Parts: sequence; structure tokens; C-alpha cells
Amino acid sequence: MATVTVIPAKPMQELKGLEATAKLRVCAYARVSTDNEEQLSSYQAQVEHYTSYIQNNPAWEFVEIFSDEGISGTNTKKREGFNRMIDECMAGKIDMVITKSISRFARNTLDTLKYVRQLKEKGVAIFFENEVVNTLDSKGEFLITLLGSLAQEESSNLSQITKMGISYRFQEGKVLVNHNKFLGYTKDEQGQLVIVPEEAEVVQRIYREFLDGKSPYKIASNLQKDGLITGAGGTKWYDSTVIGILKNVKYMGDALLQKTYTTDFLTKKRVKNTGHAAQYYVEDSHEAIISKEEFAAVQMEFERRTNMRGYSKSGKSKFTSDYAFSGKLFCENCGSKFRRTKWGKGKNEQIVWICINHQTGGNEACDMKTIKEKALEQAFVRVMNRIIIKREAYLVEEISCEESDYEDIDAKIAELQQELMNVVRNNQEYSCLTNEIERLQVHRQRLKSDETEKAWRDRMREEFKAYLDARDGSLLDKFDGDLFRKLVEKVRVESMVEVEFVLKAGIEVREVL
Repeated sequence: MATVTVIPAKPMQELKGLEATAKLRVCAYARVSTDNEEQLSSYQAQVEHYTSYIQNNPAWEFVEIFSDEGISGTNTKKREGFNRMIDECMAGKIDMVITKSISRFARNTLDTLKYVRQLKEKGVAIFFENEVVNTLDSKGEFLITLLGSLAQEESSNLSQITKMGISYRFQEGKVLVNHNKFLGYTKDEQGQLVIVPEEAEVVQRIYREFLDGKSPYKIASNLQKDGLITGAGGTKWYDSTVIGILKNVKYMGDALLQKTYTTDFLTKKRVKNTGHAAQYYVEDSHEAIISKEEFAAVQMEFERRTNMRGYSKSGKSKFTSDYAFSGKLFCENCGSKFRRTKWGKGKNEQIVWICINHQTGGNEACDMKTIKEKALEQAFVRVMNRIIIKREAYLVEEISCEESDYEDIDAKIAELQQELMNVVRNNQEYSCLTNEIERLQVHRQRLKSDETEKAWRDRMREEFKAYLDARDGSLLDKFDGDLFRKLVEKVRVESMVEVEFVLKAGIEVREVL
């Protein structure tokens, strides 16, 4: 029978070329993943425990307690203490790392095995206290692979639980809003959105100027000239910033939740939610800065300006607010807008507006030619004076034309909203009725558009009545460009001698030039 002689493993000191009597240089790593008081108390306890544990072992030399507070464990990129410890190990300054558990060290398999193998090649051991695993033992890496996989599954489960918790809060209408860089709002001690009065005035000014006909670029330019501060705390205003404010439903007290979602619990990457996850629309979730009617009016104005783009066959047309008639004149022959231009020179110079299709393509494109700016201005003054004199006839006629079954529409919208919420709450039904949801959403949007247009018309009519009341029968004696922008939605150019003014209040009046 063969003789077997056991050759004992060499002590770690010999493997590293150290004297047998040399002490192991030992450090510890401690981490908590949140910054609440209970977790931080646990963190302090870890630091005290490992300091005492290492210093009381005569075979060990205490190096340092490396730590990270309030850092997530699913990746190591932001863990400064952890990364500094690894650098020290790789530099040969540490022989062993002690940590509470695999989940405290790294919470995905890739990171765990990467650093275990990296340190093992340098002869540095990692001792996981809870699992009683030393990575330099023969079974160490096998156990690390197994336990690392379990840690990743744990992190994934925690991510799913977090998502479910957020989803339930959304369904209950509990709004989570980041108030940083949010012009007009801050948060109180209870975490609720509250209005900042001086910032709210800036928001209201932006909405008011947009409805008065100014472009987002012009509004941004004026705000910057006046030295007003943005939501981010800067003085540089961009048209994109203004547009974002004008389209943000939070300013009318509502909130759209889950506009983005997390695609990977490891990378924490968030992407825009285009239907991959449920969204939740909460009405009246906080105090509004802008009324729903004014917000609706702004969205209608956005739609009007958008529809004005691209009317010419050349595709060169864009909205501008440089002149009172900019973007307001439409050719009834071809649908194109009119462009401002000059004829003649010196004393003979006159301003005219020309159909863009006629200008670019001649009579073959459109035989509508030009109308004089001065004639348009005078026509508007005549129309306004006629309305001022006969206001009751115009307003009564418009009111009777606007009567509709909006109560039925409101009831249908409420019914659809309830049905959608029920579908969202029932995950199984949600997955089975995707097509039905889409159909309901389209129908609801159509009804909502009708309601929005009515609200906008009502608001414009009330403002128009207030304007007429303020004039108290006083007639216009000259053209007012700002008044034209505020009151007129568009002008249909029927011919070179006749136009139709369409007021935002819903009144339409023909006038000969």
C-alpha cells in the first residue's frame, strides 16, 4: 500500500515572502446603502467593531477602516472608500480585508469575482464574516461564485420591490417631484410642493407673454435682459427653457408620473417611458400657479403655431412674432401663409404681404398676390370699432353658436379615466387589454381636445368682454399691434380686396380692404 505524507500548506506570510513572525496587515471595509439615521448607526457600529476586532488580535497589524456612507452596493463606481482600499491592496500595503458580508462588499457577481480574483493574484485575502469565507481557502472562490449569484438575485429582488412600492404610491396619487431647478416651487417640511411667489410671477409672465403673441425666443430674450433668474439659478435663458415651462402640466397643479423608468437594476440606467411602463396622471396634486384654462389656451396656441409651419410648398415658412401680422395671414386659395416684403423705394416705398406660394412659384402655384399692410391695419380698426358699437349682437350670436353637450363629454371622460385606472391596477387585465386601452386613450384624447378648445374659447371670450367693458364704448383711432396679436387668431385672405378676421373669442368678421 502506498505511503501518503501530508505536506502542510505554508502560512500566508511565507507565501508572500514575509518573515513567519511578521504580522498580517489587516483592514476592514464597512458600508451602508442609505443615509437614514438607523442605517448610519449600524455603520458606526461596524467601524467600532472592526477597529477593536483587528487591534485585539496580536497576529494582526491594524491598517485602516475603509468605508462608504449612503452608497448603493449594486456598482462600485461611486464607492471612493472601496476603490481606495483596492488601490492600497494592489500596492502591497494590505494582506487581508475583513468585511461583514458579500452584500456589503459587492452586490453583483461580476464585481465580486473581479475583485476576489484580482486580490487573490496579489495574495490578499478577503474574509466575509457572516458567511465565514476566506477567499484564499480552497473552497473560497466556489463559495464566492455561489454567494455572489445569490447577492445579485437579492439586489434584483430589492429593485423590483422598490419599483412596486413606487408604482403603488403613483396609483394612490402620491406625487414624487424633484423641486430642484423647478422654477416657481420648493418643498415644505412635509415634502409637499409649495409656491415661491417671486418665481411664480416669472412663470405667469411667461404664459401671459406667449398668449400675447411673443415667441419663446423673444420671451427668453426679454427675461435675460431683465436679469431674471432661471430655475437652475442662472441668468442665461433659452427658448427651450421657456417651452419646457409652457408645456409643464405641474404649473396647473397636475402631475404626470413615471415619465422615465429603470431598464437595468445594475446600471440604474433610466430611459424615457414611451409606453413600456404604466404612467399615472394625477389631477390637482398640488397648488397651481397657472389656471387650467390658461394652460389649455397656451397648448391651443402651440398647436396653432405648429399648424402654421410648412404651409408653403417651398417648406421655408416658420413662425415669427417680429410683426403683428406674422403667422396670422392665410391664403384661402392655397392655404399658404403670407410673408412681409417691401415695394418701391424712398417716398414710394410701401409694405405689402404676399402669398408665399405665389412669391416662390408665381401664378401657377397661386394667383393670390399681395395686400397692403396699411389696408390691413385700417380694416382691423374698422372691424373692432364695429364690434365695440354692436357688442351685444356679436357676443350673443357667438354664445348661441357655442352651446354644446359638454356635460355628456365630461361624463364620458370621467368614465374612461376610471376604466383606465382599473385596467392599470389589474396587471393581468392590463396585459390582455392593451389594444382596448389604446382605443380608449385615443377616444379620451379626442374628447379632451374638445374640452380644451372650449375652455380656451371661454377664456378668450371672457378676456374680450373685459376689454370691451374697459373701453366703455370708446372707439379705436389707430392700429394697435399688441392688441391685434392678443385678440386675433388668424386672418383669412379671401381675395386681394377682402379678408375675414377670426378672433380668439370665436367671432368671425369679413371686411373689405
